[in-house]
Amino acid sequence: MTSGLLIGAYTQSVPDVDGHADGIVSAVFDGEKVTGAEVAARLANPSWLTASTDGSRVYSVMETAPDGGVAAFARDSSGSLTLLGAAPAGGAEPDHLTLDPSERFLVVGTYSGGSISVIALDDDGALGERVAFAQHHGRGPDAGRQESPHVHHLVFDDVTGDLVVVDLGLGQVVFYGFGDDGQLTLRPNATISSGAAGPRHLAFHPDGQHAFVVNELGNTIDVLRRDGDRFERAGTASTRPVDAVGESATAAVRVSPTGSTVFATNRGDDTIAVFSFDPVAGLTLVASEPSRGKAPRDLILSQDARRVIVANQDSDSVAVFAFDEGTRRLEFLSLASVPTPTCLRLV
Repeated sequence: MTSGLLIGAYTQSVPDVDGHADGIVSAVFDGEKVTGAEVAARLANPSWLTASTDGSRVYSVMETAPDGGVAAFARDSSGSLTLLGAAPAGGAEPDHLTLDPSERFLVVGTYSGGSISVIALDDDGALGERVAFAQHHGRGPDAGRQESPHVHHLVFDDVTGDLVVVDLGLGQVVFYGFGDDGQLTLRPNATISSGAAGPRHLAFHPDGQHAFVVNELGNTIDVLRRDGDRFERAGTASTRPVDAVGESATAAVRVSPTGSTVFATNRGDDTIAVFSFDPVAGLTLVASEPSRGKAPRDLILSQDARRVIVANQDSDSVAVFAFDEGTRRLEFLSLASVPTPTCLRLV
């Protein structure tokens, strides 16, 4: 099945990334390869994207400092993007955003700002007023990477409706109640501390009872298990084989629709870590597949879960793999040229 593919990227050089894209990239994914990559919207550092369920609205961060912003676009049937407007993100270097389940609000997190903003959306998807704001304070144990809050990921818990905020700088996963009016209510008793491991992204298991937190600094994945109205840590696994050497840092974590396979990307090792998961046995690393590029950042599964697509940020490429969940084997299929890719979104 052919799908549209939107690709976020860096257009400017930032610490550790030589950005040289021209904006948001639009491409076609035909199940085997990515083709037709072209600039869909010129924007500064659109490093993370999200889209409405029907693909008609697209939202992007502008990861810039000292201030950052967000932009909204209408997307037509040809895949063309039309700017609906832009707004401040509420802090420096916004690096993640997501829509709430009702798609009436856009939630934006800032890396250097350490903040979360909730922006109401107009009926046409354009950006309205900011209706809620939360500022994180403090630091984590790693003086070099956790000197201040760094909000890195936002995701909604389908069971409780909570907004889950992964803060790498604090070394914490923080939970907020999310009201019908977009208001945020901190749930301090639900906070999970990962410390110097540096939590980066979180993915829920389809059973709603488990979640996986990938730790950038520790090169690990924590397994979380629901316990009443909060989660507890149930185990931890390394994303690297025991014989791995040199420096590496994780980026993305994804779960297959069956919940029996978990993926993580390793920048440095430049691999895709493939895990089996069982609620009793936990995570087991079963494969470390080369990403066919440098610094694999984002990773997504196709709609039928038979393909894995990986953004190799530092080698300007997007790789496609066939995936067999029965054997958990990844088979390399193709490589497409895309400048500084960081985020992948099928629409």
